[in-house]
Amino acid sequence: MSNKFESLQFLVLFIAIVSVSTASIFIRFAQTNVPSLVIAAYRLAVASAIIGIFTFRKSLVEIRMLSKDDWIQMIVAGILLALHFVVWIISLEYTSVASSVVLVTTTPVWVALLSPVFLREKVSRSLIVYLIIAMLGVFVLSMNNTCQFQGLELACRLIKLMEGEKNILGNFLALMGAWAAAGYVIVGRKLRQHTTVGTYTFLVYSISAVALIGIVGLTRYSLIGYSPESWVWLLFLAVIPQVIGHTALNWALGSLPAVFVSIALLGEPIGSSLLAWLFLGEMPTNFEVFGAGLILLGIILSVKYWEGKKSN
Repeated sequence: MSNKFESLQFLVLFIAIVSVSTASIFIRFAQTNVPSLVIAAYRLAVASAIIGIFTFRKSLVEIRMLSKDDWIQMIVAGILLALHFVVWIISLEYTSVASSVVLVTTTPVWVALLSPVFLREKVSRSLIVYLIIAMLGVFVLSMNNTCQFQGLELACRLIKLMEGEKNILGNFLALMGAWAAAGYVIVGRKLRQHTTVGTYTFLVYSISAVALIGIVGLTRYSLIGYSPESWVWLLFLAVIPQVIGHTALNWALGSLPAVFVSIALLGEPIGSSLLAWLFLGEMPTNFEVFGAGLILLGIILSVKYWEGKKSN
């Protein structure tokens, strides 16, 4: 593998991280007028339509050649993606951007546990150590809601986590989102090894969109009648974090191990927290700054490890 291609892989992952980090901000703005389930449905429906415009004709031959097992896995991936967005977007109604994103990005832990079983991809001890470092950063970030410094002493009110001012349901839904995302990454890694990114994303996003629209229909939410500003946020949500971010992620899964990709995506809470500070006025705390540093350290060490492994 050439150094030029490796650089392209890392660049695409960086673009994916930056792009998906914008999702929680667009969702927060859209939620002022649009129900969460409708937001999720439009995100996938618009994204699949955009990708379909550019890929459908080229992908038609490949779609016709898909096996029954491929279709089953595509459907599973689409349903898992739909579930991920439903529970995560709803979680943002009950907890902060930082808490929701932190919990939903525990995905690498579940990917690391599942990869050896479903992908036969061995997770090295080095990557496990770097994952632990990054997840320690996630843990520090999560302490922001339950702990505070009183002078030089650290006081943690665990009861706040259990009862929560608003966050116990939101935190659990975000964790469910992580489980669904882990399954989505695992299935995506399997399919992307023999399916082009255009075909994979078009089918999975479309299946997910159909599932979400069906859920919206069952809940009797309206798909029309929203403000022009809301449509702008929905379009941004579909284009930037979904078409650009998730498609870049799925491209990377074609050549990089699922665990490595999921560790890199731990950069999302850093980007989301910075954007929440800039656009929502949610000032990063000492916990968030320190936790972000640990996450970055874990990601950097993982990248260095991967570069060294490929050069050997």
